[in-house]
Amino acid sequence: MTLSAEQQAEIDAARANPQPTLRAVAPGMEKHLYTAQPVLDHGFVRAIDYMGDDAAIVQAARVSYGAGTKHVSNDEGLIRYLMRHWHSTPFEMCEIKLHVKLPVFVARQWIRHRTANVNEYSARYSILDREFYIPEPAQLAAQSTVNNQGRGAVLEGAEAARVLALLKSDAAQMYDHYEEMLSQDDQQGLARELARMNLPMNIYTQWYWKTDLHNLFHFLRLRADAHAQYEIRVYAEAIAAMVADWVPLAFGAFEDYRMGGVTLSGKAIDVLKRMLKGEEVTRESSGMSIGEWREFKGVWK
Repeated sequence: MTLSAEQQAEIDAARANPQPTLRAVAPGMEKHLYTAQPVLDHGFVRAIDYMGDDAAIVQAARVSYGAGTKHVSNDEGLIRYLMRHWHSTPFEMCEIKLHVKLPVFVARQWIRHRTANVNEYSARYSILDREFYIPEPAQLAAQSTVNNQGRGAVLEGAEAARVLALLKSDAAQMYDHYEEMLSQDDQQGLARELARMNLPMNIYTQWYWKTDLHNLFHFLRLRADAHAQYEIRVYAEAIAAMVADWVPLAFGAFEDYRMGGVTLSGKAIDVLKRMLKGEEVTRESSGMSIGEWREFKGVWK
């Protein structure tokens, strides 16, 4: 992980100067504020600011639904009810702002979540650092033979060494050419906004990313899942650890109903009913495709 001297100075100054406040404070998140959590080889995630806590979710729900929720005996029960029945608005009352340093190819995957406010480091105005994501050997894998979007067997021996050498040499050469093309040292060169187009996708960028808890849970459900690409999953896991400390009741419900739960299709429910009655159901008699049947079997083993 690499923090600039200016970023570290900002962190030290902020943590050394706590301010009194009348707003809701989540002790679990306070310990994370400004502290950078390392991710990958040069990346990090750090919480810059947040709003709300578990109580804010409950408060919003009771304003919204009024007497209809008064039978819920406690805050945890209400939060679990909201999560179980997909009532999303109360979770939108909590927000978080993160500073993230990540490879460009991860950022391009991440930005598909269009429910956040983002401000990214601009290579039009600034020169990017010579920092690239180089996978650990365990992450150098071949294409999966059963999943067009996934990885298969880990590369070994000479093949792993060959690929790793290409990644390192290509990144170094592209950055060398980037520096040579820039308008500097009395040469005319290219403008920064043009010179950047030759940089590799594994170079690091940074951004501020602000979102509400409902949309953050959606991000985590997809990106902290075991099937997500490793390079974005480790960021999601680092964020999830912060969220668990920030809103422990909401995160517990999220783990149960979203991360630990499953959604079954009408066909799948029908097959389960037939199985419970003792019928032997095959893929052919289920009405499911091969992929649906494989995923269904993966749920009930």
